Amino acid sequence: MPELPEVEVCRLGITPHILHQQVTDVVVRQKQLRWPIPDEVAQLTGQQVEAVERRSKYLLIKFASGTLVLHLGMSGTIRVVESSVALKKHDHFDLVFAHGKTLRLNDARRFGAVLWFEQHIDEQGILTKLGPEPLSDDFTHGYLFNKAQNRKVPIKTFIMNNQVVVGVGNIYANEALFKAAILPTSLAGTISESRFNRLTDTIKDVLAAAIKQGGTTLKDFTQSDGKPGYFAQELMVYGRAGLPCVQCQTPLEEVRQSNRSSVFCPSCQTN
Repeated sequence: MPELPEVEVCRLGITPHILHQQVTDVVVRQKQLRWPIPDEVAQLTGQQVEAVERRSKYLLIKFASGTLVLHLGMSGTIRVVESSVALKKHDHFDLVFAHGKTLRLNDARRFGAVLWFEQHIDEQGILTKLGPEPLSDDFTHGYLFNKAQNRKVPIKTFIMNNQVVVGVGNIYANEALFKAAILPTSLAGTISESRFNRLTDTIKDVLAAAIKQGGTTLKDFTQSDGKPGYFAQELMVYGRAGLPCVQCQTPLEEVRQSNRSSVFCPSCQTN
């Protein structure tokens, strides 16, 4: 699944191509994604993109009358192509622009979403329950420690909860916990404030580095220009179970948490 860095890289990639451009057509080839694509998206014809933003893993394309919300789901991709480019299988949604380019959503599994917030109002409450952005000023020292009081869930599960903080997906949770020297199985409520503050810093560092380097290379993710991301080569634990730790050479171990892989160093990471 594309994680926050991949979605942010996508936002950065598409913005120069669609910002301030006028929509000439809206094409829905497959209405049924995670939720049905609303008929209201047809009203975008003739409107101009005023801003391209991101909240968690949602892309927000803003127009005068409201916000188009896109989510990539498990395997979705968004590309900006020449409008004449031939369709691929699973190309479900197009925004066609006057300058000859098209924003195209491809989603083989159809777990993604195309939503419409009239007058920018989130009536469904999709975004309102989300925690702070990890790279924002709201995600400060003390925040995680205070949220974790009396919580008996594993720390990895805790930081992957979007109501606690958004965008810390499985890959980057593994990496941040390794750099913070915290076992993924440690209970959130038992971790000291100083260790939580270090974890806050490592989350910020890991996500910022991933965005800078173009997102992690996953089999289902390519940047908006079709090029893969480049952060995978620097992953220190994710996908490396059984290999030696980059810091101490101890073989990395793996456990399953909430049906996801957690890889850690039993020597460098502690409760």
